[in-house]
Amino acid sequence: MKKFYEYLFLWVLGGSLYYTFEVIFRGFSHWSMFVLGGICMMFFAWQGMGTEWKDPLWVQVLRCTLFVTAGEFLTGIIVNKWLHWDVWDYSDQPFNLFGQICLPFIIIFSGLCVLGIILSGYMMHWIFGETKPDYHIL
Repeated sequence: MKKFYEYLFLWVLGGSLYYTFEVIFRGFSHWSMFVLGGICMMFFAWQGMGTEWKDPLWVQVLRCTLFVTAGEFLTGIIVNKWLHWDVWDYSDQPFNLFGQICLPFIIIFSGLCVLGIILSGYMMHWIFGETKPDYHIL
């Protein structure tokens, strides 16, 4: 049951932070972004705890950026293309794929991944007593 509460906490934290981030910088968000933000925060912690935080931070950031980008793409295909909710459209951005992901936002997401990895690791340690992260660059 402890793991359930850990991941529920991470999901709510990640969803709330990403939703708030979007409202601050875009002026609005969508509930699907709360769901995706929460899933991403759970992944940040899961990938770190799964390797006991031994991978270099750059490897974790790369892994998480790929996960976030894939999640953004899949969510975009569902909410924007299939359901026609028009939550976002990156068609006017350089290096975009079907208007659902683009290079400038992948770079922004990689920065958010750094913050999410560090935050999730310390939250899991401080609140739930999980292994303390030992971040290193190389």
